[in-house]
Formats: sequence, structure tokens, C-alpha cells
Amino acid sequence: MIESPEMARKHDRLAAFLRAFPLSAKQCDSAETANLLIIDARGVGEPTHLLYRARFTAALPEGAALWAAAQVDFGGSGNPLVGALPDELSFSLIEEPQLRGLSELVVAEAKVSRCGGGTVGARLCEIVVVLAVRRAIANGTVDAGMLAGLAHPRLHKSLVAMHDDPARNWTVAELALIADMSRGQFISTFTSAVGKSPIAYLSGWRLCLGRAELRVGRSVKSVSAMVGFSSAAAFSRAYSRAFGVPPSHTRRMP
Repeated sequence: MIESPEMARKHDRLAAFLRAFPLSAKQCDSAETANLLIIDARGVGEPTHLLYRARFTAALPEGAALWAAAQVDFGGSGNPLVGALPDELSFSLIEEPQLRGLSELVVAEAKVSRCGGGTVGARLCEIVVVLAVRRAIANGTVDAGMLAGLAHPRLHKSLVAMHDDPARNWTVAELALIADMSRGQFISTFTSAVGKSPIAYLSGWRLCLGRAELRVGRSVKSVSAMVGFSSAAAFSRAYSRAFGVPPSHTRRMP
């Protein structure tokens, strides 16, 4: 069956992350301070590869030439998607025409100073990162964890449902129905692919969202309701178990 645009929107694997965790980019001149790199890895005099290192920066691969670079922040360590990504995503631009076209625009903005060039370059880099993560999910880059669940043809629907509506009082039966599986099959498949039970995953997602909301100054009481806990006390207990500090401590941090 061909999936309609309306159906596709209902199962957008990245929308919840983009809403919850700010994505920003700033072009830079040094590979050592960048985690998004457009390089010539083959010595052919033009960009051949795109590298995205979500959690760290490092030197160029041996023999590679830098064409453009950027510092990209996607919610930092608080974003579970960043933690789920491989240390490095590498794409051949010959094999990825969308990324190639965008990379050429990034390089053009970096080479010539134009009005608004910094803003244009930064927005292009943000788009590149979204497409790179999208490709990582589509390609089944990892065998277990969140990305494996998002890449699964059935499980991703239940994950997206939890991501999009964390405050809902989800039951395993409801999530299994969304994934078009029996309850037992859903629990087994989800736990095998993602590495934890559906309810444990949901709790972890709620807590990650809660931490992000606390960091922008929301109260513990309001956050607990936003992310689906029955009370501020229940949220505080779960938060302290998960992160080792009470939510009030996170809220005080700059």
C-alpha cells in the first residue's frame, strides 16, 4: 500500500525531537572544533564525503581536505537521539544526491562572504543534520536501541506515538495495536530491538523531556503534568532514580 502524505505525517520519526531539543549550527574554520564536516576524502579536488560526529569533535581523517565545517548542537547530552547515534555518520556524496546538493550550497556560503551568509550557512547545516539523521534511521545504522526501534517497520509507529504524546496514559495494549502486533509479540519485539520494555522506554522518554523543560525554567509541578506523571512527587522520585539528583537541582542549574 502506498503511504499517503497524511499517513506519513502521523509517523514522523524526528518531529518530537526537533520540538523538544533545540537544533543550532555555526560555521567554523577548524575541523578540530567542528562536528559536521564536508571533506574531500579522495583527493579529487571537490567534496566527496559528509561526516557528522554528534557527540565529539576530532581531527580530519588522514589525507582528507576540509571544504566546510560547522559546530552543531542538537540539545546536547540531554537529547536521547544524540546518545543513540553512532560515534560518526559518514556519507558518500556521490551516493546521496540530496546531501551533495546541500553540501555544495554550504561550501559556497563558506567560501564567499555575502550578506546574511552566516545565517544561511547555519540553516543549511541544520537541514543537513536532519537529513543525515533521517538517512541513519532509514539505513538501519544500528542494530539495537532507539534508532533500531525507529527503523523497525512496525515498532516505529508506537515509538512515534509515545514521543508525540508523552502525557497520555499509554497501555501496552494500545501501543501494540498501533504497531499492529499482539501484546506478547509487541513486548518481545520491542524489548529485543530497543533494549528495554515499552513502559520503561516511555518512562525514560518522559524524564528526558522533563529535564529539558526544567532547564528552561519550568516548575517541577508543571513539568510533571506535561510529561505524564500523576504527581510532582512521583516525577521527583523517578527523576532522582534516573539522574541521581532531584529535579529542583536541575532547575537551579544555569
